[in-house]
Amino acid sequence: MPKLAKRLHSATLAVHAGEENHGRNAPVTPPIVRSSTFTFANSNELKRYAEGKSKEYMYTRYGNPTLAVAEAKLAALEGGEAGLVFASGMAAISTSLLTVLKAGDELIATRNLYGGSYRLMRDVLPGLGIRTQYVEADLVGAEKFVNDRTRALYVETPTNPTLEIVDLRRAAALAKRYKLISLVDSTFGSPVLQRPLEFGFDLSLHSATKYLGGHSDLVAGAAIGSREMIGRVRELAMRLGGTMDPGAAYLLNRGLKTLELRVRRQSETALKVARFLTKHPSVAGVHYPGLPTHPNHRLAKSQMDGFGGMLALDVKGGLAAARRVCDRTQIFQLAVSLGGTESLIMLPQYSSHYGMSTKELAAVGVTPGTIRLSTGLEDAADLIADLKQALD
Repeated sequence: MPKLAKRLHSATLAVHAGEENHGRNAPVTPPIVRSSTFTFANSNELKRYAEGKSKEYMYTRYGNPTLAVAEAKLAALEGGEAGLVFASGMAAISTSLLTVLKAGDELIATRNLYGGSYRLMRDVLPGLGIRTQYVEADLVGAEKFVNDRTRALYVETPTNPTLEIVDLRRAAALAKRYKLISLVDSTFGSPVLQRPLEFGFDLSLHSATKYLGGHSDLVAGAAIGSREMIGRVRELAMRLGGTMDPGAAYLLNRGLKTLELRVRRQSETALKVARFLTKHPSVAGVHYPGLPTHPNHRLAKSQMDGFGGMLALDVKGGLAAARRVCDRTQIFQLAVSLGGTESLIMLPQYSSHYGMSTKELAAVGVTPGTIRLSTGLEDAADLIADLKQALD
């Protein structure tokens, strides 16, 4: 796209970044390039590609024009030099971690994480000789875990499902002080609301299945960072194979075009829902950083451009009551995932945090009565009425 005098706003970048659609008969929508392999004009061109002197395409697992559009859009939205898309969010997370960690290395991670990330660190990385040391979201005492084997710092903010906020400035500064690679799962925020690279992070990771795709019709992941760092991650992604299909990239490109509109609307709705829930007698607590009563409200306000479409509540009566609420909603659909056009309701202990002990759940603030909500694009008044009848 043409380069203008200043950085374009995120809504404009989401629509146009990565696309070359000016000129005669140019497609307004980037096409799906459904080819597994690409031709070379001659053997000299092939040789140049093998030597890393050419940016041509060779094989879709290595790169593809449809994927390249999505990667350029995400890099522009995050303010990064390069992006890389994956077949899933966990592929993005696992590949990025294995790029910077090897047997004998240690990782410092915040305790409150998406369950899949936590189980990767708890159950898989130890078998590869990688140890994880956990700290709280406030990072207090993190320095005591740094030793000559520590290689990376991994955080998630806002956290899934209890919406804790990690101080991005403090985390990035801590990593730089001890020469650690810093990684953040920024799925709940999306580039519309927060851009961790601007605070000094090395890699910003996403489950693109969620807000980036936004329509609950693809599974995808993404990593954004410097050209050097993304180049390293790409090399391992090519070996492990968790790369994206062109059809999924097409859906991601389509979803990104409405990212700004969707996230802003979902954030407005979530705040209205959260305010309602704080007043309902059946609700013991509400987790939403947009509420002034949230312990991280000021921090979220200082590093985010909005508070997002995710929230959680703790209902009185424990798991039995929480199950009754989930079974009674009529607009909120009982389903995993988040960030789509439809509102979803879910019990974390049966989904993202299934298989975690009572002690592990308590450590991350998940109670027996915890319910997670993903607000969609429905009218806020209708969603509130649905929750009211279910809670009543």
